[in-house]
Amino acid sequence: MIAMNDGFAFFDIIIFAMLAGYLVFQLRKALGRKTDNQRSEASKTDNRSSNKTEADNVVSLREGQKEPPTDDKNMSGLESLRQQDSTFNDRDFIQGSKQAFQWIVASFSEGNAEKLNPLLGPALFKSFEAAIEERKADGLTLETNIVSVKSVQIGDVTLNNNLANITVEFVTDQIKITTDTEGAIVDGDPDNIETVTDLWTFSRDITTANPNWLLVRTETPKDTD
Repeated sequence: MIAMNDGFAFFDIIIFAMLAGYLVFQLRKALGRKTDNQRSEASKTDNRSSNKTEADNVVSLREGQKEPPTDDKNMSGLESLRQQDSTFNDRDFIQGSKQAFQWIVASFSEGNAEKLNPLLGPALFKSFEAAIEERKADGLTLETNIVSVKSVQIGDVTLNNNLANITVEFVTDQIKITTDTEGAIVDGDPDNIETVTDLWTFSRDITTANPNWLLVRTETPKDTD
């Protein structure tokens, strides 16, 4: 994915600390909040209202698709999660994961490991940090521009004791280029928009008061072949 120059002046560190605090606060709001005023969609229909269930709250942002594909395994996982964690809300999670995706991609592209630290699980953070350091050592800079988010969908949902894991599929249009120390492009094309599919897994201990979900795994469909 992405790189950044190191070395902050004292004033920059103060500004960064303020921004990092704001980022964590916003992520807490986005991924950890509970919506009390959500209204049932059943009131908008005549014949389907009696058959609507909580499973219909899973939101897909894919254009032209009103409801995501139903999968018994995914629905069973979501139902179990709702039963064990009354604060979980599908719509809030989708919106929060979308925002987290954009923040994490941008921070990784900038090479800002400190900004990534509160958003990632320990093992994944080490991998991201190593990739950033490798780019710096090679004198490379990666720039990523998310042109559009085409879809965000909840995939697998699993519960292992108190640990909940949710895999989200992101389909985005991106422009990515890698440049050397002289600014010459060594990879990518600034005029080429690439459609990218990412599978990101977020994790949370649902017995804790901390509402934040941490990113613990990233992959693409070809990684699972």
